[in-house]
Parts: sequence; C-alpha cells; structure tokens
Amino acid sequence: MKLITWNVQWFCGLDEVVSIERVLREARAMADFDVLCLQEVAVNYPQLTGNAGFDQVARLRELLPDFEIFFGAAVNELGRQGQRQQFGNLVASRLPVPQVQHYPLPYPADGGVRSMPRMCTSATVLTPLGPLRVMTTHLEFYSPRQRLAQAQALVDLHAQACSQAAQPPLSDESGEPFQNKVHTASAVLCGDFNFESSTAEYACIQTSPAASGANPLSDAWPLVHGDVPQPPTFRLFDRRYGPEPVCCDFVFVSEDLRARVKRIEVNLQTRASDHQPVLLELN
Repeated sequence: MKLITWNVQWFCGLDEVVSIERVLREARAMADFDVLCLQEVAVNYPQLTGNAGFDQVARLRELLPDFEIFFGAAVNELGRQGQRQQFGNLVASRLPVPQVQHYPLPYPADGGVRSMPRMCTSATVLTPLGPLRVMTTHLEFYSPRQRLAQAQALVDLHAQACSQAAQPPLSDESGEPFQNKVHTASAVLCGDFNFESSTAEYACIQTSPAASGANPLSDAWPLVHGDVPQPPTFRLFDRRYGPEPVCCDFVFVSEDLRARVKRIEVNLQTRASDHQPVLLELN
C-alpha cells in the first residue's frame, strides 16, 4: 500500500497559482498512490493567495473518479460575503473504506495568539495487509499550548480505537447504525504536525499510556533510514514563516506495521505548495 501525505496550502504553489491538477500530477509522479492525505483543503475562500474561492473538494471528486473522497472541515464558518466557507483535511482512497470519523481536536484558550480550530480525520481502509486506520491531521502552528493538547488528543484517540479493537461492542448485523464496525489497532498517523522531532509533542505522539493497551506509534522515517535525519518538509523554498527549513510533516505507524515499512521518502523538488509531500510504502 502506498500513501502520500501533503499539506497542499489550498493547492497554491510558490508561484501563487492555485492548481489542483498540478498537485495531483506531482503526487502521481512520486507513486501510484492508494491513499492520499491532504491538509489545508479549502472551500470558498477567495481571500487566500491565488484565490481559493471555489469548492476544492468537489473538484477533487471530479479529478479522482476512482477514489472515495472524505473531507473533514476543521473550520466551518460564514464568510464575510455570506458564503459558507470550510477549511480542513481530506483523505482520498481507492481502497474500500468501511467507516470514517472526524474528530475535533482540543482548542484551549490562548489569549492574543493567532489560531484556528483543528481536527483529525480517521478512515478505516481495507488493504491487502488487513484493515488499517489512516489518521490525518494538521496541528496548530502559532500556539504551543494548543499544539501539545492536540498531540495528546491524537494519542488518546489512537488508544481508544485500540481498546475498541480489543473489546468490540455487542455484535449486531441488523444493518442499522448500531451494526458491526471494522475496528483495528493497526494505524498510520500522518500530516502536518507543526512540530519538530526535538519537541515534547513529537515525544508525546510516540508515548502510549501503559494501561491503555494501545499499539504504540513510531516515526516511520528512522525505521528505514536509521540515524539519517528526515529532510525538511517546510520552509525549504519559502522562508516567510521562518529563517530555516524544518521537518514538521511526519508519518507515524503502529508497532505491528514497523516491519512492513518498505519505503518512506520526501519530495524535495516540488514547489506546488509551501510544504513537501511524504510517501510511505508498506509491503
């Protein structure tokens, strides 16, 4: 299974041109992906650079007819001109997806600090390896307090899903909403975390409470590359948000998948967004 995660900055390249088609071409040049996880997908935000004043989710459905598209809006608001605006994360899968859940992440007050609501989309995908829970997210950039709370919430969500897999609900084949769900402890957590590998948030993601019975999460990069640091995924070409390139886009895998990580790569050439995409391949 091949997965690409990418903060696409509402599909706005460094040339300030918004192009969904270009992003998809660049992603397909990396791999014939089965799952595509995108952050910063916009609906009806003409004020954003390059003009994102259209429904990007609808356009993706047109351009990816063989994929199911699942969009989770972290921001869902009334625009200044009265239009409904949304901004969030998206999972596109050509593999069957028996269930999807969207989880708002903590948003503790941090007065005077710029911020927006954040969320996590979790899609259970039926892969040749078995059911796999793909979680994608985009954590707060400006508020360390909010970002740490959100990282802890991701760990808690994963632990909760692992507990459901270990202790499934009462069997129900009625076809009603209470019918059996596909629960799995196998997971990939990916996205733009807005933290670096030296931070408390990074350590938090990989620390599962001992009593939870969770399937611990690990950064997939060292599993393939050892001590070689992951290349920068942000500010590689665009330094508006800081002076130096940093790595803040990660892929974490559950313990049972560690031996299945065949490849993980960062595309260091594309300028189709202000972030670089990351490819994960499991065998």
